[in-house]
Amino acid sequence: MNTLMKMWLSLFIALMVTGCSHTGNSAAEKAYDAELSGFDYPRPVQFFEVESQRQKLRMAYMLAEPGKPNGKTVVLLHGKNFAGFYWEPTIAALVNQGFRVVVPDQIGFGKSSKPEAYQYSFSQLAALTEQLLTHLKIDKVSVVGHSMGGMLATRFTLQYPSRVEKLALVNPIGLEDWKTVVPYATIDETYAAELKSTEESIREYQKTAYFAGQWKPEYESLIEVLAGWTRHPDYPKVAYVSALTSDMIFTQPVLYEFGNIQTPTLLIIGQRDRTAIGKARAPASIRESLGNYPELGRKAARAIPKASLVEIREAGHMPQVEQFQVYFDALSHFLGS
Repeated sequence: MNTLMKMWLSLFIALMVTGCSHTGNSAAEKAYDAELSGFDYPRPVQFFEVESQRQKLRMAYMLAEPGKPNGKTVVLLHGKNFAGFYWEPTIAALVNQGFRVVVPDQIGFGKSSKPEAYQYSFSQLAALTEQLLTHLKIDKVSVVGHSMGGMLATRFTLQYPSRVEKLALVNPIGLEDWKTVVPYATIDETYAAELKSTEESIREYQKTAYFAGQWKPEYESLIEVLAGWTRHPDYPKVAYVSALTSDMIFTQPVLYEFGNIQTPTLLIIGQRDRTAIGKARAPASIRESLGNYPELGRKAARAIPKASLVEIREAGHMPQVEQFQVYFDALSHFLGS
């Protein structure tokens, strides 16, 4: 492992152990309002004021500028259970290689506004991301999406193909259409389930789905925000918006359009991942067949015309956590080629 990579791995471990808030408190002592007022991101957060669906909203984002620009910009799109802060090790490594990096919190997530009377769709979120880039006077970008961010990155690429030079999908969800095999849960039912979330249930879900039943102390920062929200009076609002975005994920598959992607695409797939929305509601006879990422990744790579596939055996839903060096080597080679 070279000196530079050791530095990024040390940074990553430090962030995972301490959490981005730098308070030194345990997760159990923290409570966060809907827009994470008391939670510090690793870089300065700016806000893009935008009017959407007759509402004035704020879209939070980080903008990282390299000391020696290579002329390329990368947009990092977060997953549903995360926000821009968890991208920090990737941001730091990309900036070191000369990339300008834009990291938005989508509307409904992180420090961004969380409107409850809003039609959440991947097309709408893609449009807001495109407006942010226009505001920043950025034209061409490479887009990297993790988990739900992979679904959004796919929609963004299909919606604005002239803007996207390269597309990278890191364990994206939506590689299978759950609504064809899993009974539908209404928004009210999903909201009721969200209200029951606790630190323990959040940890158990990520342990089982993301990390193949393994849990390490450095993973605690990954649930800090989610757990902190459950302890704040704002949580009903956060839970309802989460139910709305869950419905968006379940009802708006992107996989049927993979064949329309003409952008060079990289799939980075942790092989232990078993994430599948609604798996608990699926018939017992098929439940364990859902979220088979080795199979789903290969199928997606065959469907996308200009796709390449990197499989990471010793990683689950978050290869950027479990196998950062392997993940970033693949990503940087793809973005820089």
